[in-house]
Amino acid sequence: MIVVDTNVIVHLHLTTDHSQQACALLERDPDWAAPLLWRSEFCNVLAGFLRKGILSQEQAQQILNEAQRTMHGREFMVSAQRVLDLTAASNCSAYDCEFIALAQDLGVKVVTTNRQILNNFPTVALGLDAFT
Repeated sequence: MIVVDTNVIVHLHLTTDHSQQACALLERDPDWAAPLLWRSEFCNVLAGFLRKGILSQEQAQQILNEAQRTMHGREFMVSAQRVLDLTAASNCSAYDCEFIALAQDLGVKVVTTNRQILNNFPTVALGLDAFT
């Protein structure tokens, strides 16, 4: 099992420069986990694509449905206190610290493309590029 941040889920379900790496990661370890926050962040990415005219409402809904199927049963609540503690000890946002808190709670690594997470939590975070 690994925790993946929203960017990794985005790279899996939308065509990006990191899509191939996200596919390789899923093939290597299909047991992904994420805090419930991933849904809001993912919808925010889709909203940006909608506003730019890159996706239609129907396409965005289909992609959201696929992502939800990928993460079904793998979404977790995290302690707000732990998130605050991690935020106070780093330069990362509370949003980013939710992924770190979950990884620590589950005793696994978090995979991300977020340099700030990688720099602040090198013992917990792995770069997506490690899986190509």
